[in-house]
Amino acid sequence: MVWEEKWSRSRNRVYYFNPSTGESRWENPEAEQIRVCHLLVKHNQSRRPSSWKEEHITRTKEEALEIIKGYREKIINNSISFQDLAKTESDCSSAKHGGDLGFFSRGRMQPSFEEAAFALKVGELSEPVFSDSGVHLILRIA
Repeated sequence: MVWEEKWSRSRNRVYYFNPSTGESRWENPEAEQIRVCHLLVKHNQSRRPSSWKEEHITRTKEEALEIIKGYREKIINNSISFQDLAKTESDCSSAKHGGDLGFFSRGRMQPSFEEAAFALKVGELSEPVFSDSGVHLILRIA
């Protein structure tokens, strides 16, 4: 669900409106926010098979999954930190921030990514997650 922030002239304050249901509320229904870092490996079936690292990504979905599994192993074995690996290997522009996507609430990310991210506890690392963008590892940091 996507909620929009609106201004009530009669009450002189913010309220929240959901355009798909027509519902409005005074309190923010998206108050639960989380913060994650992610590492993305795109493949030739990704919605945009290019990145800051590669103009034309040709690897298969299976190859991307194997790469992600290798990265997960390195992180679990403490060979490298998640953020350091994301800075050099992630196909997302968030790489420059160690994969940090900042705080977000439900309805802001692709459904499979969001479901996996909200299921994690703080400090927990996901298994590989598939989305239209590619294959992700997600680390919940808040």
